[in-house]
Amino acid sequence: MKILIADDSLVVRHRLASLLKEWGHEVVETQDGAQTWKLLCSDSVPPIAILDWIMPEPDGVELCKRIRETPALKQMYVLMLTGMSDPEHIVAGLDAGANDFIVKPFNEAELRARINVGVRMVELQRELSNRVLEVERALAEITELRGILPICAYCKNVRDDSNYWQTVEQYIGSHADIKFSHGVCPKCMEAVVKPELERLERQIKAQQPTS
Repeated sequence: MKILIADDSLVVRHRLASLLKEWGHEVVETQDGAQTWKLLCSDSVPPIAILDWIMPEPDGVELCKRIRETPALKQMYVLMLTGMSDPEHIVAGLDAGANDFIVKPFNEAELRARINVGVRMVELQRELSNRVLEVERALAEITELRGILPICAYCKNVRDDSNYWQTVEQYIGSHADIKFSHGVCPKCMEAVVKPELERLERQIKAQQPTS
């Protein structure tokens, strides 16, 4: 997995990078806060970051705060690298948004275990995101299918969710707070109603007695 190492100490960076590469990870290195933030604002952001607490501004705590305030970076797993192990500093780092701590000088076995926890968390987040996308796609397909209303090509009746056929008026009336009133549109008036009235008028005249 791709891991960012942000530390102003060349010795610390090289030791961390050597171990991480030995464990099969890809490593990106930065030497100060400004360079680190520039990388985090790019299109190639590692999912895990090891940030040194004390380095040229912004320091690790400030970087951690910025990460948590940036929507695109919120899911990043952050390990704070520090020589301070007192509870006050640990609480400050956690409040800033750090997921875990690595205390210098670090033990290799402990470092590897903490990195492995981060890897598992990132993989779980990715799996969860994929599941959410699958559910959203499935819901979109269901919504689209629900929006398709079967209608008879001949009588124009429609089939409801219970597989019953009914008129359009009945269906809409049962699915919305709507009541129908009947009228005649101008097109039907000219094409249907007027010819029918004229036909009836002719029939009536034909039935009247002649004087």
